[in-house]
Amino acid sequence: MPDSGINKWRINLLKSVQRMRPGFLVIISFTAASVIGAALLTLPAASTGEPLAPMDALFTATSAVCVTGLVVVDTGTAFTGFGKTVILALIQLGGLGVMTFSVFLFLFLGKGVGMKQRWVVTETFTAAPLGDIRSLIKSIFIFTIVFEFLGALSLFLFWNRELPAMQAIHKGVFHSVSAFCNAGFATFGDSLMRYAASAWVNTTLMLLIIAGGIGYPVMYEFRNRIMYKKGRRRPPISLHSKMVISTSAFLIFAGSAVIYLAERSGQLAHLSTKGRLFASLFQSVTARTAGFNTLDIAMLNPVTLFILVMLMFVGASPGSCGGGVKTTTLAVFAAIFKTKITGRKSTSLFMRSIPEDIVSRALAVFILAVLVVTAGVVLLLLTEMGTGRSGNEYFLAYLFEAVSAFGTVGLSTGITPALSTGGKGVIIVMMLLGRVGLLTVAYIITRREEASHYTYAEEKVMIG
Repeated sequence: MPDSGINKWRINLLKSVQRMRPGFLVIISFTAASVIGAALLTLPAASTGEPLAPMDALFTATSAVCVTGLVVVDTGTAFTGFGKTVILALIQLGGLGVMTFSVFLFLFLGKGVGMKQRWVVTETFTAAPLGDIRSLIKSIFIFTIVFEFLGALSLFLFWNRELPAMQAIHKGVFHSVSAFCNAGFATFGDSLMRYAASAWVNTTLMLLIIAGGIGYPVMYEFRNRIMYKKGRRRPPISLHSKMVISTSAFLIFAGSAVIYLAERSGQLAHLSTKGRLFASLFQSVTARTAGFNTLDIAMLNPVTLFILVMLMFVGASPGSCGGGVKTTTLAVFAAIFKTKITGRKSTSLFMRSIPEDIVSRALAVFILAVLVVTAGVVLLLLTEMGTGRSGNEYFLAYLFEAVSAFGTVGLSTGITPALSTGGKGVIIVMMLLGRVGLLTVAYIITRREEASHYTYAEEKVMIG
């Protein structure tokens, strides 16, 4: 193709990108990263045995970019050092957001950031100020580097006692990045079940998971509170941060208490009291989109699986590496319930009124999430009908798998590798939807409604 033709093609491509909706750019970026990652994982150099099948490579790459952790092959044994490096790069890229990396690159090169890029970053990190984009991006990368370095160092010191130094470094870095990005990929065949009673490993990984799942807006706010100039008034804690911290704490401790009670004579029976406490707490923390497991998920009681489904459905917090409907959505629902039973007119929490558009947004996210999960379960049941795994006993397993994919968690009852090609395709789509966010998808497929200068007459209907 002549140079003039190439230049014309580039100009047309650039114009097409510029005309795209910002939300569409987010989906395109994650999809493109998944496809490129899949291409790299199909290379012979990425696998220890036969090259990975295209669908399995795409599934693995999407799981890594969407920081989910569902796997169809064992990460530790199926991939070479090159393959694991590709997965680790995809996890890091997906954890921070592909567009966040592009904005960072623009700033690093001294170039300006357009309104579309600003929209993407501020939609990803919702509580972030629009005008302070440079400071925000810088803080995000500093937070990430500091937490992942400290986590890797802690894990290295632990594993260096039982492994050669280079292996300890690799495992420390891999699991630190995977934990902070809430990805859940592990290089051990049993995930982390062998360390169920290890205070060192459990504590390190739980702190990384919580730090990565609490959201950059909260960390950014606390950074500003710590680094405020003397003589000035310390910035107050925002309603967003109060909702995130209180809801996260409630879910973690309530979840661990139920898991402890449900499994004390089951999966926890062989552990010491300390081991039981750590295993219960860790499984509650990791269900909030991290995906590691120190208990055998397939052997858990149905009540435990159902509790994990609810924890996975809620997920992490806005502006974090995790998915789900988010902790703030649950907090808004609690505020709505409080408003109705107390007879108040406005929805409030922590002595602050919540705007009606936020309440409507929370309701929309919850309803869309229920619809997506329902569709995912139905499609899985349909695609797996001829596989011999379609009996009533598999319903909970498919529900668990669908919610795990949507919440970008990565926990599984063990059916992931046995899914049909169609089933894997369903999970891939659900992982992408869970990572980019339902409101981003809704923004793309709906048109902005023109302002109406009239309202229709009211008419009552019977409810309940």
